[in-house]
Amino acid sequence: MKLIVSVVLCAAFAASAQAADAPPVGNAAAGYNKTFHCVGCHEEPGYRMAYPVIYSVPKLGGQHAQYLSDALHEYKSGARSSTTMQAIAADLTEQDIADLAAYFSGEKNNNGGGEK
Repeated sequence: MKLIVSVVLCAAFAASAQAADAPPVGNAAAGYNKTFHCVGCHEEPGYRMAYPVIYSVPKLGGQHAQYLSDALHEYKSGARSSTTMQAIAADLTEQDIADLAAYFSGEKNNNGGGEK
């Protein structure tokens, strides 16, 4: 009996550890409510940044969720360089990133930005 209880407890701990390592599932509706930092640049057709170089701001709508998530994680870690995006991503939680990726990946590719 003790062996069965031990096996069941080990299996439960293993399952909970795997669940803790899994990235959060994005919620598009929650993501929509978190877009206030995004829309100022990414929803302006043809918007370009002029500092430090001229840069066409990419469209977010219709991008793959994994691409969006990876990009935000890279800005957050500093692996991608953009003062503005690094400042915004610094405060995003894992759930925020998943939600934003879910929202923008579900949108049609018509919401702003310049050519990629």
